[in-house]
This record gives sequence, structure tokens and C-alpha cells, in this order.
Amino acid sequence: MSQTDMAANSQRNPPPFPGSEDQDPLSEMADGDSDEGEDIFVGNRNPVAARTESFQPNTANGEEPADLFSEEDSGPAARSSNSPPGYKSSGVHSDDDSDLFAEASMELAGGGPSTAAKPSEAEAGPSPTTRKSTTQPMSMEQLEEDEVKDNFELDVAVTNPEKIGDGMNAYMAYKVSTVTTLPMFRNRTFSVWRRFSDFLGLYEKLSLKHSLNGCIIPPPPEKSVVGMTKVKVGKEDSSSADFVERRRAALERYLQRVVSHPSLLQDPDVREFLERDELPRAVSTQALSGAGFLKMINKASDAVNKMTIKINESDTWFDDKLQEVESEELQLRKLHTVVESLVNHRKELCGNTAVFAKSIAMLGTSEDNTALSRALSQLAEVEDKMEALHQAQAASDFFIFAELLADYIRLLGAVRGCFEQRMKAWQRWQESQSTLQKKREAEAKLLWANKPDKLQQAKEEITEWEGKVTQYERDFDRISVTVRKEVLRFEKEKSKDFKSQLVKYLESFLQSQQRLIKFWEAFLPEAKAIA
Repeated sequence: MSQTDMAANSQRNPPPFPGSEDQDPLSEMADGDSDEGEDIFVGNRNPVAARTESFQPNTANGEEPADLFSEEDSGPAARSSNSPPGYKSSGVHSDDDSDLFAEASMELAGGGPSTAAKPSEAEAGPSPTTRKSTTQPMSMEQLEEDEVKDNFELDVAVTNPEKIGDGMNAYMAYKVSTVTTLPMFRNRTFSVWRRFSDFLGLYEKLSLKHSLNGCIIPPPPEKSVVGMTKVKVGKEDSSSADFVERRRAALERYLQRVVSHPSLLQDPDVREFLERDELPRAVSTQALSGAGFLKMINKASDAVNKMTIKINESDTWFDDKLQEVESEELQLRKLHTVVESLVNHRKELCGNTAVFAKSIAMLGTSEDNTALSRALSQLAEVEDKMEALHQAQAASDFFIFAELLADYIRLLGAVRGCFEQRMKAWQRWQESQSTLQKKREAEAKLLWANKPDKLQQAKEEITEWEGKVTQYERDFDRISVTVRKEVLRFEKEKSKDFKSQLVKYLESFLQSQQRLIKFWEAFLPEAKAIA
């Protein structure tokens, strides 16, 4: 098979919305159920296998607040695919895993890090100077050529959510299934059971190791005090089933984003998460994800803006991109608010249509004229079908459109985090230059005061800080290359996602309108019969 064929085969399509591809989602909505089982956010990816979950919950209402009663505080840490639901395990969360990327270095275009901005003997302290960029611009074509090497066969799905335990000690376990041809895994097909805290623990480990290098770490789904409390102590109703299915889909697209990143896929914690039957209990995950995650990002951004030195560099690409990201995040937030309002109006339309259908049906039963009575009954049936169509369209508005915007608002926060890490690297470099200058001034004073006993120590300190300045400069150059590549990769994936999801949304809307026309065309003969 040629490389072109292999690349074509590696493209993945998102799971169908909602339900299976062989079923009409709108006809299913007419039966009173609403599927939420679609992963609509990771483009071009096939699911592992046919989903086996049998419930089809109704649509959810907007965002939920941070979970004060998170399910990761109780119950066993994980279950193997062959273990019964009550199987328990213990362990201590460990962050001692070695970082395979700590010693990695990236050569800049032109070969090696630049020394143009190294402090010289005549440098005058830490005042910022204009830095000539050592990172060459990378085009989309170059990025695509680099990604040819990263093509792989790997499909991950999160399915079969199960409630384990009762009361406030209950938690949800999810089956994580993987199908792959990568040689790094022991088997081609395998499954493990994971709980919500395990996903948060994976994010915590990846952030500690890779965020300092400028990588975009996909944020996990948010917690919900209302949704999870209903699942723990409430009865099995439509709102609880809806919350569970919504979280399942969010966990799946989060994990698919992680494994689609070439650097994150190589991390041993990711492979352990996918393969190991039991994981150590994840700890310190209370503040992760959701509103807490966004607050943490905003606080870090404010702190960096207050304490860092302005980067003066000839390459304005980073400043321009950061402004684009901030502007785009603001626009998406406004659009998300409008779409949420659209979803709420659509749901109100569903309720009003249902009430109107019942009123028409009652009017038809009380009508003495046979033709008119039959026409009113037919009109009531049409309104019932319209109510189901509105309900299906509300689900489409939410899962295809609103959730897409919410997902990318969180991802843009992670992108801003990459720029903040680059700013911190610049600050470390500038501070080391300032310290080196002070060490040299101290050496000059010792020479002037004729104190040879302290002069040797001063020289050793100067040598040490010269090495730190060189290392921090290389770190800054390396993270600049990484951030540029990560942002270009993000923009490419974002374009694909928005294009595919908007096309899917418009197709669902068009299908809904076509069915609506057929309903009225079928009713037209009854209306003419009473004319």
C-alpha cells in the first residue's frame, strides 16, 4: 500500500449524530427519545466499535457549575474490563514518571540556537533589548509535511457508563476501548475501565510535563455539582441520563484530542492510561477543568502580564497570534451565548407546539362536523410531528453547534497558556542576564578593592551564570519553535472541525425542513376537503 493510500486510510470520521448511521435521528426523536451519544468535536475519527449503551437521554441545559461533590473522592480507582462492577483497588497517585521530553531539544532553522542576544561584557543590566527572532516562520505546507510522519492508526472510544455504588459514595465508570496498529502497544484491541478522576489525573500529569515546553494540553470536561449529585442520590430519570451521556461524549473527545497529539501520545502516562487494567488513585484533581480551570488560566495570565518584561522582537508573529487568540475567544463567547439562547427558544417552541397539538386534538373530538373533526385530528398529528422535529433540531443546535463553541473556548484558554509559558521563559532569560551583570560588577569591585581571596569565587559564579544564560536562551528558542508549531496545528484542526460540524448542522437543519414540508403536504388534502 502506498503512503498516499495509508494517509487516506488514516483519516477518521466523527461518530454519527445521534444514534447509529442507519437510523434517522429525527424519526427517533418523534418516538420521544433524544440521543446524545455523538462525539462531534474530534474531526475525522472513527469510533472503535458499535456503541452498546442502550439509553438515549434527552438534551442537557447549558453549562453546569463546578462539582463540589465530585465522584472521584469515593469508591475504587479503576476496574479491569473483566472485573465485576464492585471490584476495588488501591494505590497512591505518583507523579514520579520520567519525562521523556525533558532533555529533548529542537534545532532552529539555520542550525542551533542563536547567540545574537547573549550578554556581552559591556551589557548594561536587565533592560529589555530588541530581540532578533531566531525562529523562522513555518507555513501550513511545512506543517503538513512534518505531520506526514505523525500519521498513525489509533481509535479510542469511551462507552458503557456504569454507576458503581449507592448514595454519595457512588461514582461513574467508563469503558475506554482502543483499536490500534501502533507497535508501542502490546495488543491491537484492548479495553479498560476508568472513572472521571482518572481522566483528570491524566490531564494533571500531562500538564506538569508538557505545558512548560509550550504544548497545547487539551482541557478535560468540567465538573457538575448538580448533574453528578442527581446521578449519585437521585432516581434514574431523563436529566441524569442526559448528564451521563453528555459527560461520556466530552470524555471521549478529550481523550481523542490527547492521542491525536504526536508528542502526548508518546508519553508513558497516556499509554498506561489506555492499557493498564488498574491505575493508582488520582489525587489533587479538585481544581481541574471547567470553571476552575478557566479561573486558573485567567489568574496565571494576569500574573504574567504584571510581572514579566515586554518582549521586544523583530518577529511580530507571536504578538499578532496572541491578539488573534484573545479576540477569537471573546467572539466565540458572544456567539456561544447567542446559540444557548437559540437552544432555549427552540425548547420553548417544542413545549408550545405540544400544548397547541393537544388543544387542536381536544377541539377535533368536540366538533360535530365529520370532515372538520377529521381535519383537526390530522392537524393535531402534524403538530405532534412538528414538536418532535423541533426537539431534534434543539438537540442539533446544542450538540453540534453550542458544544463545539464551548469546547473551543476552553481550547483557546489552553492556547493562551502556551504563550504565557513562552513569556515566562523570556523572563527567566532576562533575569539571568541581570544576575550575570551584577556578578560581573561585583567582580570588578573586588578587583578595584584588591581582594584576591574572594575573586576566585566571583569568577566561578560568573561562569555558572554564563551557563544559565545560555541555557535559558536555548529554552526560550526551543519553546518559541514549539508554540509556533502548536498554534499552526491547532488552527488547522480548528478549521477542519468547524467546517465539518457546520456542514453537519446545516444538513440536519435542511433535513428537518424537508420533513416539515412533507408533513404539511400530507395534510393539504384534508384541509381542501373542508373548503
